[in-house]
Amino acid sequence: MKTNYHTHTIWCDGKDDPETVILSALDKGFDEIGFSSHATYPDDSACTVPAAKLADYFADIRAQAAKYADRIRVLCGVEADFIPGSTDPDRSRYAAFAPDYIIGSIHYVIAPDGARVPVDHSPPLLRDGIDAHFRGDVEGYIRAYFAQEREMVTRFDFDVVGHPDLVRKFNVKHPYFDEGASWYREELVRTADAIAASGKLVEVNTGAISRGWLEDIYPAAPFRDLLRERGVKFILSSDSHAADTLDCAFDRFGDAEAYIQRPFA
Repeated sequence: MKTNYHTHTIWCDGKDDPETVILSALDKGFDEIGFSSHATYPDDSACTVPAAKLADYFADIRAQAAKYADRIRVLCGVEADFIPGSTDPDRSRYAAFAPDYIIGSIHYVIAPDGARVPVDHSPPLLRDGIDAHFRGDVEGYIRAYFAQEREMVTRFDFDVVGHPDLVRKFNVKHPYFDEGASWYREELVRTADAIAASGKLVEVNTGAISRGWLEDIYPAAPFRDLLRERGVKFILSSDSHAADTLDCAFDRFGDAEAYIQRPFA
């Protein structure tokens, strides 16, 4: 069974409209496709569906689902950010829209001074954020990222943990920390414990490959091993932002894990 549940369109920061994505999914032999636009409801942030248009987003996807119901199963969810003090991925927050599933992700780390440091926007913004708001302390920034992730998986009711080690995105082309360091391993262990205790799924995410930043997936092999040892289950996703990347690197990683099939029945 071929599926992808992490898909972005022009409703947020994607390139193509939903119907174009569905037609590509059909061409690529998908059995199911799930849309997961970025959302920070009830607030508005860059690259997200505006709060005032979130109902329209769900209506659009569901209209397309009805149109293609005899050819492919189409689901509608959100990739909801956890920004402490602003928004979170809890099911109760999105209940009015009845999403089929929710991916919980972190794209901003809250610094000690309250500033939002973007995790994956660009290497210069990341460096500037660490310098300005963490006094150049890379370890402190990464520990804050994982602490925020542990809070997210522990406190909130959602389905899938999105790209759980997103802090690696720029670390090959613009190295800024040692992924073999003992303190980093410590953060992975603590985070794996929290995810396992939450019972949430984790996505094996190929998005950094399609965008040219990595030749590897999220989470990295050492993190996946820790999660697997604790009984965590995986789904495969492309974090696609364009119709032609729906199955990016699925040929390389499609058989790498015992993925959950049809997790959102």
